[in-house]
Amino acid sequence: MIEIAIDGTAASGKGTLAKKLANKYGYAYLDTGLLYRKVASELYIQKKNNSNDLETSSCKIAGDLDFLELEKEDLRSEKIANLASSIAIFPKLREILYLKQKEFVIFSKKNFSGCVLDGRDIGTKILPNANFKFFIDADVEIRAKRRLLEKNISFLHEKDEKCMLQSLIREMSSRDRLDANRSVSPLLPAVDAYIIDTSSINANQLFLKVMKIIEGR
Repeated sequence: MIEIAIDGTAASGKGTLAKKLANKYGYAYLDTGLLYRKVASELYIQKKNNSNDLETSSCKIAGDLDFLELEKEDLRSEKIANLASSIAIFPKLREILYLKQKEFVIFSKKNFSGCVLDGRDIGTKILPNANFKFFIDADVEIRAKRRLLEKNISFLHEKDEKCMLQSLIREMSSRDRLDANRSVSPLLPAVDAYIIDTSSINANQLFLKVMKIIEGR
């Protein structure tokens, strides 16, 4: 089975790339970040996001997660993303969700000829022997502009749009610092990963670049 591991910063294009590769080759696909976002979402729903024992609450929710149900929900808000990044430092939670990810790999081996996993630690802990590893990044301002475009807010005044963009830049920069400097699973590329900066290329160009690497062209 072919294994493809993708990691990188938020809104760098890694998710779009992972989906395109899975569709191109008919591989199973998992956005592992959605596991943490789902836990964060449930913490809000259960009003436990300010719990005194956030780790215990997170682990209890994580134990019941079904990776096949993740894509059915909207888990893309910045509020959920920020809480997901905060709880991702909990070692016990990561252990539970690592097992979920490995279950997905076992599921993929039984049902597909390959898998594409997108998220933290994929190339180092979940698929350490992956056939291909990619780390995708881009300038934070460009990533913030992409995230703003995703929101598709066409009715904003130009001044309001600039304010929202600046807010996104601050939020994403803060999240980058948290992810890069935490002691548990910091945001770092695997030593054998292809590192690609998408600041000056679009999603199709990234896809073609990665496809050439995979196909040896």
